[in-house]
Amino acid sequence: QVQLVESGGGLVQAGGSLRLSCVASGVIFSINTMSWYRQAPGKQRELVAVISSGGSANSVDSVKGRFTISRDNAKNTVYLQMNSLKPEDTAVYYCNAEVRTRLGYGAYWGQGTQVTVSS
Repeated sequence: QVQLVESGGGLVQAGGSLRLSCVASGVIFSINTMSWYRQAPGKQRELVAVISSGGSANSVDSVKGRFTISRDNAKNTVYLQMNSLKPEDTAVYYCNAEVRTRLGYGAYWGQGTQVTVSS
């Protein structure tokens, strides 16, 4: 059984910063891609940033230059550093990981953490 647990969300003023963390636990052989998604009220869940096991990272244009994804493979943890936050960044943020267990690879989701940016 694999679990992903996010933390670090909260309420922040526009222009502020937050750092999200997501830890994967369970009987894990390896983790391939780790990603952050977000879902704003009334909108579909969207990909924010992704990072490979080797550290290659990419993000959507709307957060480029403001958000940075990173990971610590030894801790099975992915981070999202969010700077210069805007009200439109308000959403529930979810982490996703492609995890290899004894059953093979599977995609797992965290429960989400709320980020609210006030103007």
